Amino acid sequence: MTLYRAQVLDVPRDPFHGGELRAESDCGLLVAGGVITERGSFTAVRARHADEPVRDLRGGLLLPGLVDTHVHFPQLRAIGALGMPLLEWLDRYALPEEARFADAGYARTVAREFVAAVADAGTTTALVFGAHFAPAVDALFEAAADRGLRVTSGLVVGDRYLRPELLTTARRAYDEGRALAARWHGTGRNRYAVSPRFSLSCTDDLLASCAELHADVGGSWFTSHLNENRDEIARVRELFGCDYLGSYHRHGLIGPRSVFAHNVHPDDAELKLLAASGARVAHCPTSNAALGSGLFPLDAHLAHGVGVALGSDVGAGAGFSLFKEVLQAYFIQRLRGPRGVPLTAAHLLYLATGAGADALGLGEAVGDLSAGKQFDAMWLSPPAGTALAAGLAHARDPDDALGKVFALATPADVRCSWVAGTRVK
Repeated sequence: MTLYRAQVLDVPRDPFHGGELRAESDCGLLVAGGVITERGSFTAVRARHADEPVRDLRGGLLLPGLVDTHVHFPQLRAIGALGMPLLEWLDRYALPEEARFADAGYARTVAREFVAAVADAGTTTALVFGAHFAPAVDALFEAAADRGLRVTSGLVVGDRYLRPELLTTARRAYDEGRALAARWHGTGRNRYAVSPRFSLSCTDDLLASCAELHADVGGSWFTSHLNENRDEIARVRELFGCDYLGSYHRHGLIGPRSVFAHNVHPDDAELKLLAASGARVAHCPTSNAALGSGLFPLDAHLAHGVGVALGSDVGAGAGFSLFKEVLQAYFIQRLRGPRGVPLTAAHLLYLATGAGADALGLGEAVGDLSAGKQFDAMWLSPPAGTALAAGLAHARDPDDALGKVFALATPADVRCSWVAGTRVK
């Protein structure tokens, strides 16, 4: 057992429904076997466990590990390509880079870089959009297992409107996905996600095979893109004769284990269906801004009861840090004027932690630092002399401290992080 002593900030209950920021300036967390077995004031917990070793983390903030619900493994080296809308960006930057992952050696190199970047940013759990090539997806799962991260991912599939080398067939998509799931689903902390790229690149036959795979791999997840760009939405309607969500719904792909990225331009019928099915949305603020996709209607999602979490959406997103995504999410709601949702520090921390854990079906295990949960945590301790260090030293209260974190923190300020009590940074 180890007793961690720290200033701890977390949000154990959804603040959009009455939850609040929980802050303890001198908290004791007793961790045994990767699980928080006791939580309380350090003095009280120490008195009951006088012989256990103490890890003193004062001088910084101990937060739950961050949860990224939409990030592209093969796009790490495409970050920073600016000035284009979605479909042009895909054709000029993202898809040519993704085609390089046919080379298994290249994929292994990037997989190590990707997993390191995720862990260094303080992210401990991620729903990862994989690659179009099965050996590259193997490389991702291997790298994640070596580092110890919680990763849900899978083979990305499409059978039209992509580069020829990225295309597959319904049969091959099923067979390769089934083989990957047999190797990795439920192995360690890895889980499998059925991942059609988006409806635009998928025929009904391919989406039907995705539904078959999702049904045959018990406990698998489903993820894809939804309503990101108005041109994309119009083309999907031309192809399927229905709204964007309907293209998935006709194949039974919407449910409590479904996470859809973006949903910047939904209609009411789609929001009602998402809410009724228990599906979640991954809001990707920096990507939406960089590609000019639009301002996310958080108010409409909340009004309909649709769960929302955060995604970095590398490589259209501006990096792996969910601190940056949190700040951009705040900006977007401010820019929406009267329709914007006023976001407090508690809301922002929840979006980056507990909301993502709930979206991935892990809310009983991770997402906050309550007794009984896995010790997935990150210690934020900025170097002395930095603006963030000065800000934290003079913060008026925990809300003010978190505001400074969201405005100023970078992966360099994450001193270390743990997954189930094992250090991953």
